[in-house]
Amino acid sequence: MEKIKITQVKSTIDRSERQKVTVKALGLRKIGSVAEHNVTPQIQGMLNKVNHLIKVEKL
Repeated sequence: MEKIKITQVKSTIDRSERQKVTVKALGLRKIGSVAEHNVTPQIQGMLNKVNHLIKVEKL
């Protein structure tokens, strides 16, 4: 299964509660934090919702 590295590049301040919860569910806490996940439809959907706050790299 393909893995990706997700890095938070923008703050969740002044964002909707739904976006804040999605970023937290991805395992990100603050700007510069990094999380690794397998690519699944659920993770892909979460990434699409907060793509303006994160950077995604394939491993």
